[in-house]
Amino acid sequence: MATRKYTQPPARHAADSHDLIRVHGARVNNLKDVSIEIPKRRLTVFTGVSGSGKSSLVFDTIAAESQRLINETYSAFVQGFMPTLARPEVDVLDGLTTAIIVDQQRMGGDPRSTVGTATDANAMLRILFSRLGKPYIGSPKAFSFNVASISGAGAVTVERGGQTVKERRSFSITGGMCPRCEGRGSVTDLDLTQLYDDSKSLNDGALTVPGYKPGGWSYRLYSESGLYDADKPIRAYTKRELHDFLHREPVRMKIAGINMTYEGLIPRIQKSMLAKDRESMQPHIREFVDRAVTFTTCPDCDGTRLTEAARSSKIKGVGIADACAMQISDLAAWVDSLDEPSVAPLLTALHHTLASFVEIGLGYLSLDRPAGTLSGGEAQRVKMIRHLGSSLTDTTYVFDEPTTGLHPHDIQRMNGLLMRLRDKGNTVLVVEHKPETIAIADHVVDLGPGAGTAGGTVCFEGTVDGLRKGGTVTGRHFDDRAALKEAVRKPTGVLAIRGASKHNLRDVDVDIPLGVLTVITGVAGSGKSSLIHGSIPAGEGVVSIDQGAIRGSRRSNPATYTGLLDPIRKAFAKAHGVKPALFSANSEGACPTCNGAGVVYTDLAMMAGVATTCEDCEGKRFQASVLDYHLGGRDISEVLAMPVTEALAFFGSGGAATPAAHRILDRLADVGLGYVSLGQPLTTLSGGERQRLKLATHMSDKGGVYVLDEPTTGLHLADVEQLLGLLDRLVDSGKSVIVIEHHQAVMAHADWIVDLGPGAGHDGGRIVFEGTPADLVADRSTLTGEHLAAYVGA
Repeated sequence: MATRKYTQPPARHAADSHDLIRVHGARVNNLKDVSIEIPKRRLTVFTGVSGSGKSSLVFDTIAAESQRLINETYSAFVQGFMPTLARPEVDVLDGLTTAIIVDQQRMGGDPRSTVGTATDANAMLRILFSRLGKPYIGSPKAFSFNVASISGAGAVTVERGGQTVKERRSFSITGGMCPRCEGRGSVTDLDLTQLYDDSKSLNDGALTVPGYKPGGWSYRLYSESGLYDADKPIRAYTKRELHDFLHREPVRMKIAGINMTYEGLIPRIQKSMLAKDRESMQPHIREFVDRAVTFTTCPDCDGTRLTEAARSSKIKGVGIADACAMQISDLAAWVDSLDEPSVAPLLTALHHTLASFVEIGLGYLSLDRPAGTLSGGEAQRVKMIRHLGSSLTDTTYVFDEPTTGLHPHDIQRMNGLLMRLRDKGNTVLVVEHKPETIAIADHVVDLGPGAGTAGGTVCFEGTVDGLRKGGTVTGRHFDDRAALKEAVRKPTGVLAIRGASKHNLRDVDVDIPLGVLTVITGVAGSGKSSLIHGSIPAGEGVVSIDQGAIRGSRRSNPATYTGLLDPIRKAFAKAHGVKPALFSANSEGACPTCNGAGVVYTDLAMMAGVATTCEDCEGKRFQASVLDYHLGGRDISEVLAMPVTEALAFFGSGGAATPAAHRILDRLADVGLGYVSLGQPLTTLSGGERQRLKLATHMSDKGGVYVLDEPTTGLHLADVEQLLGLLDRLVDSGKSVIVIEHHQAVMAHADWIVDLGPGAGHDGGRIVFEGTPADLVADRSTLTGEHLAAYVGA
């Protein structure tokens, strides 16, 4: 009988012992000495209420330090061209691997940036057409709408054989950029009828541009220029006079005895108004620009951005402009149909990129879609595409709410992709609120217990089952399910939309009920935003709050953005009999050392720049003399450091009572921003916080219809309840609320649901259901119906 000899298992290799990322003593933003161990090669989800410190731990500590350490491996010269990152405030960070951040920052707003250029799919298509396109028109540059055609000729001096010889040389580059629109696809025209009334003369007040009032210098520049008769109606001007009035190049001349620069009305308006960012304009200027400027499709290239030659070269009857305009799922099928051994590797790579689009649920996009028009969730998934086929392993992928803007049906697909990245041997860190994604985690870290100063601690670490049984806010709300309403409100009227055909909509007719809470839903890309934003323009009676980023520098904060700082400054000024400008960190009251920034930025050329707290004002941003003025026992810097809830009590009663400030603070607390401090830079707010800040500023608008685009973005399960209460209050106050939303709790709470689909892109664009949530659950005829029925347990 054979005996097996016992052999001791081999000792564990030292390299295999590094299976944890260790964080000790993290104090970034509101984190309170957080110490935590995160398993590597696993999927870890970070959760907690908005503002609890999730992003501070994952992005600003772990990912930031990983990127900083990688940047330091480059030479000092190369580091000079890279973003400078300061070391996060943390005692120990151990076991880090290369971090790849896939966040929700909107993709470049450059008008020439498209989905194709952002993912390199366009670059591969251009090579494909330069090789196979008939007729042959040139290199890949000839198909690029970012390259202009240029040519030149002239004499060059060459030293040859000890002699100086002059030779004639010429060169030409064939680019694909349409010369009329310069590769933008659209041209801007000024509507002259909005600039002046041509039936009047200048002396009769013909100009209708804001700021051009008779008697003012801007007006006298034209009425007293002497280039044309100011008593003659503009329609009677000769060709020469009209050119001088509208298009004259800048010229110095004496007007009313003063030396001034005269230039035509159109270039003057383009420089003074149209060159500015639309968001930073005063409301009356913005209204004028919206009226006067028209964006029309370029007549030369028909919006394709390409020259005629680039459009004429085709493969199997398809030009590059046609290929870019196709829905990506159709383009993938067309690429598969090409059988050309000479470019087989290129076709394989292009097929792989296009297949990734379809797999990630973005098959409904087209490559010519401008990158700036993608939502935050779409932008994040476009960035994911380049990582899906990556050969890298043992890296750390960091995702910021990857389910944003996804229908419950699409969330399952996203979960599969996250697990695939993990199964390749990567560490996947996800900041997320949706229970469907938290449920697939190997490890959960719950931060809280509250937001802002009430958060910043780890409340729970462990498995999903442990979270359910734990007493944390997330654990308690994890299995919360909003029930269907027993009775829905009756509409007070309807908003009729007829023949909607924007983007993928198929001539849609629908009646949106007014006076109730209406939810527009459907899978990503089914046409929800096209239907609502395309058919219900913001304006008279309509307040539209989308997911666009808030414009503002690091000096901007909730107090400046909401207009709250004005009544506060006036209250301080009135109490002490001084100018309100003293109490502005961007004006007279600013600390002279840091110019009111609170920190001094030191540029160290090729080394990492440093931001240090200003020694003179100690980060308070104001001159010492300004801080001597008090209101209700607090100086201006202490007021700006208050969270909204504290400021609400401060300005509500006592010596500091300011009704105008109290009203704005009330709205901020209403939308769940009670924990945000008044002076917190806007650049540090999360996506969900920014949208709710916009909602707070618009709640006082005189609109009867509110259009919200996924207001649950970035909201914790517990905060969704508060948002539903706010929507109810808006409806009960007589407003009509239309919400584009995927969250089942909002759907269940609605009075009326409009479901678009059945699929995305050209498979969508139709109304597949209209009715109450209870009817949708009973029907189960659509994807949304099935998921909502499962959610409410029907």
